[in-house]
Amino acid sequence: MMKRKTPLSLSFGILCALLIFAGCAQPDAAPEAANGAQADPAHVLIVGGGSSHDFDRWFNEATVATLESAGVRASYTDVPEQVLPALAEADILYLTNNQPLPDSALRAAIFNVAESGKGLMIGHAGAWYNWADWPEYNKTLVGGGTRSHRHYGEFTVTVVDTTHPVMEGVPSTFTLADELYRFEQDPEGTPIKVLATAEEVETGEVYPIVWEVLYPGGRIVVNTLGHDEAAHTHPAYQRILQNSVRWVSGQSL
Repeated sequence: MMKRKTPLSLSFGILCALLIFAGCAQPDAAPEAANGAQADPAHVLIVGGGSSHDFDRWFNEATVATLESAGVRASYTDVPEQVLPALAEADILYLTNNQPLPDSALRAAIFNVAESGKGLMIGHAGAWYNWADWPEYNKTLVGGGTRSHRHYGEFTVTVVDTTHPVMEGVPSTFTLADELYRFEQDPEGTPIKVLATAEEVETGEVYPIVWEVLYPGGRIVVNTLGHDEAAHTHPAYQRILQNSVRWVSGQSL
């Protein structure tokens, strides 16, 4: 004859069943927790080096500090031979250099950054017409280039696209001392979307200061500010830099 369960044995059986069910359900809960977790911080590889600028102080020490204060991983090199192997570990390439990058494999890898979904940023000296033997760089990745600048001094930057994520939280106008680059858009180059401008008061000419390069399938931001301390310690410049990293990496602000 089968023994009848007592209330205690019945409760114990229910408890066991619940524990078994919970153990089975645990693996399915893990992906939900993973999906809710924040993405890993973007890793920016900054490339500097060349002439007329203190690259180590401003594009290494100052830029790394600005990015890391926003939770971004950043590393710097001014050795061209180190760039190609370091790219494998980076999410974003930030070119601020005016020294030559003659290696054909490295040049191809820089173009691949824009084509592969990784972010590309070009800062200050990197927006110059630096390399006569590499016209594709300026034409395709910058949308043009710079051959001269106004004398170092104060000028006012005006945000012309307040809706763009790169300009999120940036004052509509701000004044700083810097080199006002006289950017020349290449009519046959990649189109650009101007985000901020500045007027050269002596001539009345208005030049793009920050812009998005409308490269198919990639995200590229060019920022011609950044000569020295006046820019790198300016809150608006720092905000644009941090916003640019987040936007080209596809992360939310």
